[in-house]
Amino acid sequence: MDRQAGYHVKRAQHALRLSMDRALRDVGLTMAQYALLRALENQPDASNADLSRACFVTPQTMIQTLRGLETAGLVSRRRHASDRRVMTTTLTASGCAQLSAAHRVVDALESRMLTGIPEGDQQQLVSMLEAITANLAEDPSGAT
Repeated sequence: MDRQAGYHVKRAQHALRLSMDRALRDVGLTMAQYALLRALENQPDASNADLSRACFVTPQTMIQTLRGLETAGLVSRRRHASDRRVMTTTLTASGCAQLSAAHRVVDALESRMLTGIPEGDQQQLVSMLEAITANLAEDPSGAT
């Protein structure tokens, strides 16, 4: 049995990604589109750069995803009021409805993912994943 934690984290992430892609397809979204809509829900009027960071993609990838969602009528984009070089994005009413449907399928998938894991262990899992993320975000050389 392979005991490397990183390998198992990656296997779990891959299984989750495949399952989410399948589930989101039923509501007409890709994982990247869902991540973007969810980021906008948390940060209305976000810039392309903000969204890129929130979704872990390059600005170029974000622009392509935004264009597709804008064409579908799920987001609207406009120039920032004080900096005309910056585009901001907001959810449309259709985008909010699509996101609500997506949340339902993602919530159901997350429930399935956690089946058989006691509530306390679920909390501990989240804490451990947060610690892993923080540990890897730290620069081991101490440089800032």
